[in-house]
Amino acid sequence: MRKHLLYPLTLLSALAIAGCAAPNGTTPTGNTTPTGTAADIGMTIFKTAVDNQCRATLQNQQLWQIASVGMTPQQEEVLQSRICGCVSEQAPKQVTLVDMANAAIDPQYRNQLVTKVVANTIQTCYSSLVR
Repeated sequence: MRKHLLYPLTLLSALAIAGCAAPNGTTPTGNTTPTGTAADIGMTIFKTAVDNQCRATLQNQQLWQIASVGMTPQQEEVLQSRICGCVSEQAPKQVTLVDMANAAIDPQYRNQLVTKVVANTIQTCYSSLVR
């Protein structure tokens, strides 16, 4: 049992160390700006919340329920991941820095913002991917 836990921890530690060991102050991707800043972490959390809300919203839409009847669970997951991936990628384009700051402070505002962003984007992404 302990071997199963040790391997992922070792792998994560190695990746973390490798990510820090870039020469000349650059990141592994060649950028000179630090990765993992508070803004990056906040945006990652926001995108995750958008993805979760998208999946819940999609499951409740009648159009999705009808379309998913003829799909296998694997096909349904792939399409859902593509649609919600699109929504998550479009989400940052719909929020301002003020929105993000307010979302970081106020959980109720964050929930409203995520719901609004998903509602504004999900139909566009669904339509573009289901054609």
